[in-house]
Amino acid sequence: MDNPMFNISYGLYIVSTKADDKDNGCICDTLMQVTSEPNQICVCLNKEDYTCHLLLKSGVFTASIISEKADMSLFKRFGFQSGRSVEKFQDFKAVRRMANGTLAITEGTNAFISAKVSNTMDLGSHILFIASVTDTGIISNEPSATYAYYQKYIKTKGQKAAENSDKTIWECKICGYEYDGEEIPNDFICPICLAPASEFEKVTK
Repeated sequence: MDNPMFNISYGLYIVSTKADDKDNGCICDTLMQVTSEPNQICVCLNKEDYTCHLLLKSGVFTASIISEKADMSLFKRFGFQSGRSVEKFQDFKAVRRMANGTLAITEGTNAFISAKVSNTMDLGSHILFIASVTDTGIISNEPSATYAYYQKYIKTKGQKAAENSDKTIWECKICGYEYDGEEIPNDFICPICLAPASEFEKVTK
C-alpha cells in the first residue's frame, strides 16, 4: 500500500486499568514519553474501547511494554476480544499488582510504567490521556517489539501454526490487521489502528 502513514514506527504496549472493581487491558501502539521533567507520558485510546471507559473513571493505568518474546496468545488475550464480554485476566497468572491498583503484565514484556492521569483531550473518536509517571520497572532485557516486528515474526509464526486448517479471517481495511474467527464481535476495536469492527472485511484462507 502506498500510504506514508504506514511508515511510522510504532511500539506495542498493554495498557491496563481498574475501575468498578474490574481489571481490564488492551493492546495499544500510541504511547510515548512527552516530558522528562516532570516525567510524563501520553496514551491515546479509542472511545469505544472498554479500557478507555474504565480509565476515564479510574484515572490510573500501567503500560506494559511488549517484547520480542511475546507470542500470539498475548495478542489474542488482550487484543482479539472485548473486556465487555470476557474477563481478560481470568486464569492469567503473569501479572504484578502495582501500588496504583492496576496490573503489570510480566510475560512477553520487558518493562512497565505506572501513571496517574493529569489531563485528557477529546480528539473526536479518541481520548488522549496525559499522565505523570508514578512507578517503573524492568522485567527483562529482551528488545521491545514494534508493529513491524509483530507483522513479520509473531503474526507470521501464528499463521504458520494454523496453515493446515481452514480458517476465516477478518482483515482491517485500514491497516491490514487480521482477526481470526468465524464472526467478529460488534464492539471489536483494531488493536493496532483502533478502527471499529465495521472497518473489517471477511476473507477466507
